[in-house]
Amino acid sequence: MDTPSDATALLQALAWGLALLVSALMRPWRLLSGPQGSQRLSTLLGFSVLLPWLWALPWLHAMPLQLQWSGACLAVLMLGWPLAAPCLLGVALSAGWLAGQGVAVMLDQAFWQGLLPATLALLLGAAIRRWIGPHLFVYVLGRAFLGTVACNFAATALAQWTGHALPGVDPGLSLVAHWLMAWGDGFMTGMLAAILVAFRPQWLATWSDSLYLPKP
Repeated sequence: MDTPSDATALLQALAWGLALLVSALMRPWRLLSGPQGSQRLSTLLGFSVLLPWLWALPWLHAMPLQLQWSGACLAVLMLGWPLAAPCLLGVALSAGWLAGQGVAVMLDQAFWQGLLPATLALLLGAAIRRWIGPHLFVYVLGRAFLGTVACNFAATALAQWTGHALPGVDPGLSLVAHWLMAWGDGFMTGMLAAILVAFRPQWLATWSDSLYLPKP
């Protein structure tokens, strides 16, 4: 990922500042207390430990296509956006530190790979609940699977449109690579969401039995 310009870095820093302010106003630490607090904390630590290595992988090893698995939509489903946003910023900073990258590159990755797809996932989830309704099938297929594909591809396509092209790769081929990578992210997120809904629904901050499984 190329080093962004000073203006771009400033805009991304402002975006992150606004996101963290909104997150703080929603008091995400409340999710770490109560009966589900310990489980939510374990999930947060899991993302904080595993994702930095996945995000740093293209920098640590020479790869023909420098594609990275995002995991931002899964983080939103499991942690909720207010807790996922600061978590993803920490993931980007850790990944940049592991790969020896500068702060500007860290913020750039944090925005395109973390904040933007996570925010798109939040908005798409709200739109699905508003216009389609809280249905089990729609949650797993629409929000977790196809929603992840749409949000990740939209974020990477917008990044490429603003100048974040893959080095040495034709723009058309780059879009195809991002499209396929988005499907991989969607399959993983959809599969994990389906498993968690069936066996560990309490691990999903965006899931509610009373909402998605109403009693007749």
